[in-house]
Amino acid sequence: MKHVLLVAGLLLGLAAVAVAQQPKTPLPSVTAGLSLQDAIALARERNPAYRQALNNRGPAAWGVRNAWGQLVPSFSTSAGMSYTGPGSQTFLTSSFTQSVSTVSSFYDLGLSWQFSGATLSQLWLSRAQQRASDADVAGAENALLTGIKQQYLTVLQARAQAELAQKTLERNEEFLKLAQARYGVGQATLIDVRQAQVARGQALVALLRAQTLVSTEKLRLFEQMGVTPPVDVAAIQLTDSFSVQPPTWQLPDLMTMAEQQNPALKALRAREGAAAWGVRAAKSSYGPTVSVSAGWSGFTQQFTNVDPLIYNGQLAADARHSQCLSNDSIRTGSGLTAVGCNGLLWDPAVDEKALRDANSVFPFDFTRQPFQARLTLTLPIFTNFARELRVSEARAQHDNLEESVRARGLAVQTEVSQAFLTLQTAFRTVGLQDTNRSAAREQLQLATERYRVGSGTFFELLDAQVAALRAESDAVNATYDYHKALAALEAAVGRSLR
Repeated sequence: MKHVLLVAGLLLGLAAVAVAQQPKTPLPSVTAGLSLQDAIALARERNPAYRQALNNRGPAAWGVRNAWGQLVPSFSTSAGMSYTGPGSQTFLTSSFTQSVSTVSSFYDLGLSWQFSGATLSQLWLSRAQQRASDADVAGAENALLTGIKQQYLTVLQARAQAELAQKTLERNEEFLKLAQARYGVGQATLIDVRQAQVARGQALVALLRAQTLVSTEKLRLFEQMGVTPPVDVAAIQLTDSFSVQPPTWQLPDLMTMAEQQNPALKALRAREGAAAWGVRAAKSSYGPTVSVSAGWSGFTQQFTNVDPLIYNGQLAADARHSQCLSNDSIRTGSGLTAVGCNGLLWDPAVDEKALRDANSVFPFDFTRQPFQARLTLTLPIFTNFARELRVSEARAQHDNLEESVRARGLAVQTEVSQAFLTLQTAFRTVGLQDTNRSAAREQLQLATERYRVGSGTFFELLDAQVAALRAESDAVNATYDYHKALAALEAAVGRSLR
């Protein structure tokens, strides 16, 4: 038995070492180009919040298996060994003396099965809880996709603003050269040159800040993806682009889709369904419970020193032989035939071996105990209002979830309507800002030509440039506000609309 335990311990140790030495799953690599689908795929694999939602699937699935397992009997086994030294024990007024130490072993096999209304309703309850867990995962995935899309668009927006800042710097450098050229021929003052230098410096500062903002937003994108960003995050380029399309969806259709597919609403409905089964499970405690059990057991007990047994056996044999001789003498004195006592003599070769064999039972030569089985029917009568309390708590939880579903349904309608109106406004704003940008570009071109020919001042040129820069920036923001509004509408509806 000792060798078996040593081998088992060695195998467990080797298994633990093998598990510890298994290589970890390598982090996915990010190439120089990152598309939106790549970002979403990496986020599904590495985002911590989404992974936590996925981890909750395991207990829910095992809850269903456990509910199925309650419908079949359970089996248990136990075994052990013990040692008792020589000495005396006192129980009440009786003393028990043992002059020789003993070793013993035992085994016990048990089979039990219990069935009630709670056992049956637990199966449907666990299934409902699993569906609720799946709905929670779907909601976490929807939130993840929305966050990744929004941040991806934010990076593109910051990149567009950085490109605009680069063009502004290039334009200010041209203005500086123009002012210096006019100053060189006496058609402009030194104030124009210094003003152009200041404008160029401000444009350079704006470019540096815009480039820093691009890198910062990229870092936030990698954080949401759950991936460690590369050292040179500026080398990562986003490859997707999005076009502005007129919104052709109808609000009633979007409302219908959201009613059916909004993940948060579906998750609450699944929780409400699980709570309904929780009420049924609580009510089932009023019914009876049937229990069936069966058991098999055995034991061994062996003296560590058999010499006292042999000595006592020899004394008992001698006593039986003496008594037999005395009975035979009486029988012969009465004229009866003697029985014969030679068979009662102690034979060391036979009797001693029989005693040793009978004592050699440790550890696996068990003496079986009688088989036991029991059938029990339990019907609770009064439980100090414990059942009523459980039913009341379950019904309150179900009613609260019903109200939560109704509240979430109202919130979804508001979110869809608000997102749809925001999207329509953003689409109209894109058109207006595009018109403003064209007008500002024309104004800047006219102001540049006027300053080149000496008809306009440098301050007019700077005013036109500021207006053009504001119009360009507003047009960029309007475009990405449209895309972000569309992403928000998709999140509220619960499905992609592109």
